[in-house]
Amino acid sequence: MIDMETRHQVYFANRTALVAYATRILGSRETAEDIVQEAFLRFAPANTNNGSTGLTLAYLYRIVRNLSFDLLKRQKIEARESQGEPPFWSLPSEMPTPEDIILVTDEVRHMSRILDELPVEVRVALEMHRFGGYTLEEIAAHLNISVATAHRHVRTAMMRVATMLTASTS
Repeated sequence: MIDMETRHQVYFANRTALVAYATRILGSRETAEDIVQEAFLRFAPANTNNGSTGLTLAYLYRIVRNLSFDLLKRQKIEARESQGEPPFWSLPSEMPTPEDIILVTDEVRHMSRILDELPVEVRVALEMHRFGGYTLEEIAAHLNISVATAHRHVRTAMMRVATMLTASTS
């Protein structure tokens, strides 16, 4: 078991390196010095049965590391709380009004009618591209058409939908 005097010698011999180590973690030399001091207060009276000075030094570094990361976590939590904003889950959610629901339902119904009026191959190409996220190559392979034709189908459908939606809002 390493005695108190040996612990003090290990600490004082490595204090500068410990401060540099903590500074790299924390980004502040002043804070690092505070952490190293606190680490010493925890390290000096410890009753660990470390057989060598090397293990004792490793234990001291671990204390500095843990205290540094604990401080960073605490600072992150405090910064979040000091923003003055309540957590997202405590905020009331805005419920759509019945009028909003009717408007969206009407728009979906109108969009469905527009899509139903398109030729089947053109509608499938548009749905695969816009709703399914398929590439033009995948659409062409699925419909057994060329990539240029798949592109033309998607473009034609998009123009038709845009024209019909514009006409209905006017």
